[in-house]
Amino acid sequence: MNYKVIDKETYYRKGVFRHFSEDCKCSVSMTSRVDVTRLVDVSKLSGTKFYINFLYLLTRVLNSRDDYRMAYLWQTNELICYDVINPTQYVFHEDTETCTPVYTNYDPDYKTFYGNALADVEKAKETREYGLDPANHPNWFDASYISWLSYDSLNVELPDGYLYFQPIINWGKYREENGRLMLPLTVRMNHAIADGYLVAKVYKLLDEEIKKFVDG
Repeated sequence: MNYKVIDKETYYRKGVFRHFSEDCKCSVSMTSRVDVTRLVDVSKLSGTKFYINFLYLLTRVLNSRDDYRMAYLWQTNELICYDVINPTQYVFHEDTETCTPVYTNYDPDYKTFYGNALADVEKAKETREYGLDPANHPNWFDASYISWLSYDSLNVELPDGYLYFQPIINWGKYREENGRLMLPLTVRMNHAIADGYLVAKVYKLLDEEIKKFVDG
């Protein structure tokens, strides 16, 4: 785990960061639908899991900009940017109706990531422990698939004043709309390091990554 310390005096969002980390501590959350029609088709044709393919592309997006890899070290009052962030996915256990966090390291190589993510999920199925360990996994972001519902909106609330900068991502079931398969995706980020533009940018970049993936 490596990171660089951001100079808050020369940070390009200096004024916004100061306001939303001191005066008005809050987050910004957005839900929109993503067209996954072709990604679903490619996943079926290749015999791969759509869920892991989507997770891979989402993680590529969040590693493509410094803005999505920021964190706050309260011990030293430092704004930092990790070299890489990894997804915390989840396994749901039908018998206990509980979930187990799954820490999967991001690898830009698709086949490597896919194999690791699949193995991590299978291992997590063997336990019923919650096992969340943020202290030893600081550069991980929450990637939670709500597989039971194609929802229209979702909000994740954190305590007022808590400067948690890693993205929190949720997505639900895709459903057919006008002949296309549309998936609800919710992106939550702290307003100190992201505004509506940067949150909306996640969707644009994801569309681009999906296109490159299915065309490649």
